Amino acid sequence: MRHDFKTLSDLYDYASAKYANRTAAEYTDGQQSYTYARYRETCDNLSRILSNFGISASDKVAILSENGPHWGIAFFATTAYGRVAVPMLNELSSSEVESILDHSESKALFVSRRQLKKVSDAAMAKLSLVIDIDTFEFIKHDDAAFTCDGRVATPNPMDMAALIYTSGTTGSPKGVMLNHRNFCASVLDSWYAQHENKHSVFLSILPMAHTYEMTLGLLYPYSVGARVCYLRRVPTPTILKQTLKEIRPTTMLSVPLIIEKMYKTSIIPTIRGSKFLSHLEKHAPRTLAWLVGIKLKSTFGGRLHFFGIGGAKLDPEVETFLHRAGFPYGIGFGLTECAPLVCAAPPFKTHVGSTGRATHGAEVRLADVNPETGLGEIIVKGPNVMMGYYKDYERTQSVLSQDGWFRTGDLAAMDAKGRFSIRGRLRNMIVGASGENIYPEEIEHVINSFDGIGESLVIQRNGQLIALVKFEDNVLDWNLEGQDRFIEEVEKKRQAVLDFVNDKVSRFSKIKDVEIQKEPFSKTATHKIRRFLYEKKQ
Repeated sequence: MRHDFKTLSDLYDYASAKYANRTAAEYTDGQQSYTYARYRETCDNLSRILSNFGISASDKVAILSENGPHWGIAFFATTAYGRVAVPMLNELSSSEVESILDHSESKALFVSRRQLKKVSDAAMAKLSLVIDIDTFEFIKHDDAAFTCDGRVATPNPMDMAALIYTSGTTGSPKGVMLNHRNFCASVLDSWYAQHENKHSVFLSILPMAHTYEMTLGLLYPYSVGARVCYLRRVPTPTILKQTLKEIRPTTMLSVPLIIEKMYKTSIIPTIRGSKFLSHLEKHAPRTLAWLVGIKLKSTFGGRLHFFGIGGAKLDPEVETFLHRAGFPYGIGFGLTECAPLVCAAPPFKTHVGSTGRATHGAEVRLADVNPETGLGEIIVKGPNVMMGYYKDYERTQSVLSQDGWFRTGDLAAMDAKGRFSIRGRLRNMIVGASGENIYPEEIEHVINSFDGIGESLVIQRNGQLIALVKFEDNVLDWNLEGQDRFIEEVEKKRQAVLDFVNDKVSRFSKIKDVEIQKEPFSKTATHKIRRFLYEKKQ
């Protein structure tokens, strides 16, 4: 891979010429298949259309769509010619879409038919051009804007390439300004963390509007001539299993929830349902992991060499199993504000509980370290760090120092080998009655190891720790809700969880009560629970 990309335009020009005849992107069913040459031709045509309607370099172009080859084409048709992409997540509400379009001052929008209903009449009226991303046909065009005077420009490294709105788990949306240098630095960091090449086959299952997938799952494979395959439908276990068999990917990006759910709902029941495997689990756990690992790798198609896990902390029990199984998982830590890579550990160089070392081009250290616990806030400096928050100088100043250090808000420890282990978010930390620091994420990992629990959230209420728990779908029959036997079963489960957790945590981290949730928790694009929604209900 070339190491001298300065802008996404450089990356785009190089890859589309060098790998012209190779397949760049397609759906898993073979439809909408593009070679690198045809990919570029389509981008060029779209860029001319944008210019015809007066949309020039530095103007904002929004993208609201499901994953697919056309998502990436819309992105490059915007950024490679000096314009600014405004990717939007599909989970956004109509009011959120309108707010982002307004705040970003977007002039054009690529939108799928499924997402179009979220674009209000008021938002539509402010746009000069709206294009159906599935067909590239006009949904709306302003005749008065057809001046053909839109001007493209070769972007500079410090020019903004994308404006990405993120609310995360706090509920306070921020427009993160990422420039061309940010993305190119993160693409290079990706290569140093995990070498991919023109023979790699990526299977994309995460939202492309999130920087994790956008950088590592779109820009990085494009830079090395790889092929990226997209699903037309939601990757349910059944669909994903069949797709893995057909595509046989070499590379995938995931969040912990996906592999954790596979472990809990497939691997564990298989072990418990076999006397032989149960015997191995008790007397030869490493042999068991090795045997199951062979089957697991076969399930993924047999040629997987990188399964990236990021977006949240992986359950230590699951990671221990993957480590013993010889599964080619890699761990990463990043944020939208860092485009996104900060730390990484490639397959077979992972360490259970650690998110790896600083990436190639970033400086990473701990600030305000507590001498008793060794914990400090992770701060980052390097070419991957954002320009700031759009139209929000005060918030930018609160996290970005004058000399370029970005405060991540994540608390971690660092070992002698430079590996970082994240304990939780600084803003999530709970101060106990005696002044001790309590990290709810650590308690949640214990809760989630209880058989049958899908996810949990620990909050503080009236000075007490309360655990909100959502069981797997087959554990409780909610059709019986309100009946005596259902109430008895819920109380039995509640007490069992309470006893299990409090037997395993320190006296400061003991929970006072367990509340069982009927509905799944509301989550971000990377499947992290939106804590603020439940803290507000206290």
